[in-house]
Amino acid sequence: MSQALLYSFRRCPYAMRARLALRYSGVPVRIVEVSLKAKPAEMLALSPKGTVPVLSVDGQVIDESLAIMQWALARHDPEDWRLGGDPAVLALIAENDERFKYHLNRYKYAERYPEQPKAFYRAEGEVFLQKLEGLLAQRDYLLADHLSLVDVALAPFVRQFAHVDREWFAGTAYHRLQDWLTRFVQSPSFMAVMAKP
Repeated sequence: MSQALLYSFRRCPYAMRARLALRYSGVPVRIVEVSLKAKPAEMLALSPKGTVPVLSVDGQVIDESLAIMQWALARHDPEDWRLGGDPAVLALIAENDERFKYHLNRYKYAERYPEQPKAFYRAEGEVFLQKLEGLLAQRDYLLADHLSLVDVALAPFVRQFAHVDREWFAGTAYHRLQDWLTRFVQSPSFMAVMAKP
């Protein structure tokens, strides 16, 4: 396998989770940091939709973050991030990507969605936070006793939600979720993939 090329944007949660999976799986990759205001022609030629991340390797182009994660884990998954193919993993990721992300966007950019007050969008997103808090009552991670694909796929979005109003999030009763998120953002892997190039 030749060195993979990843077009990324450091603060994009989709790109974060792709970088984390590639790092974990040990795939040699060259990361190109993209300016979203001036996307490189080379990236657009590979993926005309123009969103990050985009992985190019051995003539193959993968331009969905979850697909990049699955591709990486298919190559090397030493700690069973895939949890033996447990369908609950992809179901929870789908709920995050489809429903929670929808409310997160409206909460984060409430001025663009004046149909409802910001607090309404936050409350809608909290339904998912409550579900995650409940899952963490059973164990330290969402679906297993160790970090897995679902934790890595969701944490960048929960982090983004928490950062909209850090003081509010710190004052909530989501104590297990706060601990889980703190462990994630303080992990050597996350700090490594978030280092400025």
